[in-house]
Amino acid sequence: MSSHNFFAGPAVLPEVVVKETAAACIDFTGKGIGIMEISHRSKEFDAVIKTAQADCLKILGLDAQEYAVLFLGGGASTQFMMIPQNFLKTKADYVLTGVWAEKAAKEAKLFGEVNVAATSKEANHNYIPKSWNFHPDSDYVHITTNNTIFGTEWKIDPDTANVPLVADMSSDFLAMRRDFSKYSLIYAGAQKNIGPSGVTLVVIKKEWLEKAGKSGMPTMLNYNTHVKEESLFNTPPTLPIFTVGRTFKWIESMGGLEAIEAHNIKKANTIYNVIDAHTDFYKGAVAEAIDRSLMNITWNLPTPELEEKFINEAKQQNMLGLKGHRSVGGIRASVYNACPMASVETLAKFMEDFYKNNK
Repeated sequence: MSSHNFFAGPAVLPEVVVKETAAACIDFTGKGIGIMEISHRSKEFDAVIKTAQADCLKILGLDAQEYAVLFLGGGASTQFMMIPQNFLKTKADYVLTGVWAEKAAKEAKLFGEVNVAATSKEANHNYIPKSWNFHPDSDYVHITTNNTIFGTEWKIDPDTANVPLVADMSSDFLAMRRDFSKYSLIYAGAQKNIGPSGVTLVVIKKEWLEKAGKSGMPTMLNYNTHVKEESLFNTPPTLPIFTVGRTFKWIESMGGLEAIEAHNIKKANTIYNVIDAHTDFYKGAVAEAIDRSLMNITWNLPTPELEEKFINEAKQQNMLGLKGHRSVGGIRASVYNACPMASVETLAKFMEDFYKNNK
């Protein structure tokens, strides 16, 4: 019996990609050995990583002459530290829209001055700030485009004038069209939307890369090291990179970001419409509809007891991962790119039935 996967991460992957990865683990390129066993220096794996890098830039609409794609270890949390270590010379602007944005700012404070350009903390991060205080002499501006815990999402790419824009896109990378050329650095832990845990994708503007690094900093933490060696300075996470590469192919086969975005909007609205139809029972956690995430839909029921009942009854119908983050409680449905429409429709029907039986 198939399950409906609403986990926030590690999360649902396209079925075809999972099957391709499983097959590659047994026999990669007909050599009788798997992708996990082949040398990262081999021409076969070199083709995997180079194709993935090229496909990523193609989907983003970016030029390989201007941007580099890296596959690194350490998760997005390592990027919280690596970015300021490379680029924070005096001060940086951070917009705080959730737990991960706050953690990124905390790490940056170890390397220089952090200006909180805007925050939604006073409202428990239930909205995206619409105004901010960016400094024209800051080294960079940092935002977190999607807030997995609270269910908010940036729908615009903020104008930072000539200040480099950096974004943690871990949980909505390639979920919608953006003007990616506005960003000097994008990073994303793969396990939310493009692959399994174990690899972090970084897209970096080569012009800005010239300012990276400081004297005496560790080799492994310098972006120039990894750009120069094309993510092969040390042994990279080969299996996750293969899966991410296949996910890029899947996105292209689906019609690219335009089609992916349209599908994601349709899926999200299927659930938001149920919430909006029964506001006396389902309480959306996000203050304004414009700030609602396409990826992580969050809501509450009238009592914690009803929430627990909702989660348990959903689980009995093979709908998994609906419990809200431990820090906020409630219900959370994560409907990433690979989440099928059938799963979303199953959840929406369950929500309607649960409302009728428990109102």
